[in-house]
Amino acid sequence: MTAKERRANPAVLTHNATVRLTTAAILMAMNIALCSFGIPVPGGHLYLCDAVICLAAILLNPFEAFVVGGIGAFLGDLIFYPLPMFVSLVTHGLQAVAISLIAHHVWKSRPRLASGIGVSVGAVIMVVGYTLGKTFVYSTWETAVAKLPYEIAQGVLGAVLGMVLCWSFGLRKVFQRISGEQDNN
Repeated sequence: MTAKERRANPAVLTHNATVRLTTAAILMAMNIALCSFGIPVPGGHLYLCDAVICLAAILLNPFEAFVVGGIGAFLGDLIFYPLPMFVSLVTHGLQAVAISLIAHHVWKSRPRLASGIGVSVGAVIMVVGYTLGKTFVYSTWETAVAKLPYEIAQGVLGAVLGMVLCWSFGLRKVFQRISGEQDNN
């Protein structure tokens, strides 16, 4: 069935919308859950929510990615650590949108490369966003810079895990199969 035939068939559109909504809801719940705890490292914590945000952004469109990344991180912080919740909304929201736009609109013939570029740009957005955001939240540049190595490690870890989950574990193929999307590779 071609893309035009799928759009013309209301049953296919309803199925696709249900799959996308369910996928976004599950990934958002995972993002909220992973915001609740971090891996303790000397001087701070590493949070795994970036892996879910990267995965969601590669799979979903920019709006859905923003909901999972930005609103999911906002709700996770609201529940567990409210001080940086607006920083998380903006930073993870922009991160997810940038990754999704790059993964879906750059080098359509090479989706793995586009995803890799997207998560790299997303990691930079996350590091810069949290460093600037923490400057305002904690009112000192020194505190934000002291947390910079942890932000970089979290961004890299999230990007790598998101790519591994999507491509090595085959979650992109599973998502395409159940949502009825075309495979580009």
